[in-house]
Amino acid sequence: MGSFIYFIVDALLGLLILAVVLNVVLSWLVAFEVVNLRHPFVRQVAVFLDAVSRPVLRPFQRIIPPIGGMDLSPLIAILILQGVRAYLLPWLFSPIISLFRG
Repeated sequence: MGSFIYFIVDALLGLLILAVVLNVVLSWLVAFEVVNLRHPFVRQVAVFLDAVSRPVLRPFQRIIPPIGGMDLSPLIAILILQGVRAYLLPWLFSPIISLFRG
């Protein structure tokens, strides 16, 4: 049971990281006019990715100002989410998993 919850939380964090990366890529594609936000499908994808990644990025955007027009908050958010996935999550779930195994 504990490893199942660990797997779900880890997968959700992975999907959140993917959403942040896709949001960054889409914003660059829009900025370089490769895709157009007036297209309904692109608009829906952009709104969805923004709704998913904005709660994670907003605290970092308040703290870290854009440098030379570049928003570095996605980079910091990805690094912190990866740190949570790699170090904090196993540390938090190891006692729970050991309870169900032993």
